[in-house]
Amino acid sequence: MSIDSQQAKNIAKVLSEALPYIRRFQGKTLVIKYGGNAMTDEALKKGFARDIVLMKLVGMNPVVVHGGGPQIGNMLKQIGKESTFVDGMRVTDNETMDVVQMVLGGLVNKEIVTLINTQGGKAVGLTGKDAQMITARKMTFTRQSAEMAAPEIIDIGHVGDVAAIDPTIVQTLVQDNFIPVIAPIGVGEDGQSYNINADVVAGKLAITLKAEKLILLTNTTGVLDKEGKLMTGLRAQQVDTLIADGVIYGGMLPKVRCALDAVRSGVKHAQIIDGRVEHAVLLEVLTDEGVGTLIMG
Repeated sequence: MSIDSQQAKNIAKVLSEALPYIRRFQGKTLVIKYGGNAMTDEALKKGFARDIVLMKLVGMNPVVVHGGGPQIGNMLKQIGKESTFVDGMRVTDNETMDVVQMVLGGLVNKEIVTLINTQGGKAVGLTGKDAQMITARKMTFTRQSAEMAAPEIIDIGHVGDVAAIDPTIVQTLVQDNFIPVIAPIGVGEDGQSYNINADVVAGKLAITLKAEKLILLTNTTGVLDKEGKLMTGLRAQQVDTLIADGVIYGGMLPKVRCALDAVRSGVKHAQIIDGRVEHAVLLEVLTDEGVGTLIMG
């Protein structure tokens, strides 16, 4: 199939625009949190895998952390177990934790690894339990109301937060030219397994690896202002103001706080991008305009 001169010029423009970014990020670590529609739409899945392989081929070091909430929910339905949530967190008893490990560490993780390898990459799947990479601590919630003499402590089971990360295994894989693909499951000092929010794991891992960039894929265009317009570039102090004013709220809050924590802890940039856009990761990394909302320290 031949292309006309205008198409050729457009392709040449894109390639020349990418060159300074390839130079800038060569040898740098980029942590990408993969989730949402990008994990369920077949074209988006293939596009994401190709993006990751291309990044590696031009000298970048992508590290993928993935979620899998909908897949966990579907599997629980299949076995007749109802999902219960407290403040957006899935209550995870022993049986549910078994399903989480099977779905995240098995089905989802291995599918992503296969997608990347099929596109010519060398991906290796891990969970945070491998080589004791992620040490977790149990998460609990408290509720207080006027009728209560003391706050109510709510136990949501095997849901955890990141206590510490040992990056040795990830660094070894990266140095050996592999692409790590990490399921957000950690292990506590008590030996128990814990399900951890993938955004949190990606953010903490980016800090530990001293990553150049943290990229969080979402099902929205990015951070929106009061009029619903995309805000493309924000300083950390501006983000604090937007949170205080209630402009950033709901499901976007944990992602934004994760990005803030990263940039305030040494990660140069954090980007919240729309995973529903095909090749969103490449558009963000290799073009002048980028996509989504860039957060800087």
